[in-house]
Amino acid sequence: MSALVAGLAGLAAAFGLWVAMADMLQAPALRRLNVRGRVVPVGGGILLVLAVVVVAAGDSLAATVRSGSGAVIVPDPMLLVVLGFGLLGLLDDLLESGEVKGFRGHLSSLARGRLTTGAVKLVGGGLVALVVAPARSHDRLLWLVLDAALIALGANLANLLDRAPGRVTKVALVTGVLVIATHLSDASVVLVGSAPVGLAVVLGAAAGLLLPDLREHVMLGDAGANVLGAAVALAFVTEVGAPGRLVALAVVVVLNGASEKVSFSRVITGTPVLRTLDRLGRRPAED
Repeated sequence: MSALVAGLAGLAAAFGLWVAMADMLQAPALRRLNVRGRVVPVGGGILLVLAVVVVAAGDSLAATVRSGSGAVIVPDPMLLVVLGFGLLGLLDDLLESGEVKGFRGHLSSLARGRLTTGAVKLVGGGLVALVVAPARSHDRLLWLVLDAALIALGANLANLLDRAPGRVTKVALVTGVLVIATHLSDASVVLVGSAPVGLAVVLGAAAGLLLPDLREHVMLGDAGANVLGAAVALAFVTEVGAPGRLVALAVVVVLNGASEKVSFSRVITGTPVLRTLDRLGRRPAED
């Protein structure tokens, strides 16, 4: 299956789930205040995860009927990333107290013997990343740790960007499409079970929820943002050579560290081009 078809399948599944489950997402446990003070359900991440599972299951059934052997367009590592980071993000969405923020805050709380949902997400995300990071033929332990760090920090960076309607989806779509497009000449991109095709399903699902997100009918929350960041990072570490992965790791380390001192929203608002792209499709402030 091509990346384009996989993306369309993810989009259709996510939008269909949104239409079918919109009323369910109005449950009190999912209602949160967004950046503009509106009460919005934080269940978009749940829909994103379910959409990927629906596409993977449907493809496996279809492949079994056609050839007698199952095959999924979402490879096992990508599916594990979606389920693992989705679960950790949902935990934070539902149980976060809001009192502790950032790496420093969560680690300081942990040092004092208090386990926060953010700390669970940080540790759990690192463990999931260690499981899904591809094994290399040389310096396996070193590259396992480096690639896992890129995946986990990519997930956290996406969460840091999720501060305005549609923002993290726009960033994930741009970076994810670049990862896929860079490898369009590679035969693996059109074969079942490749990381770019699996990423296409995730991005398609996010695109299917973009309009409701922009119109402030739903928020992706940590469950959705973490999945997007980890999925893009997993496809990247699977397809890109060592120099590119080292550069990407350095970038995400710097950005994650900078977030402790710098407001990404302030930088975006202060940069005309970024501000225009960020507000594209969003409801006017006076609505």
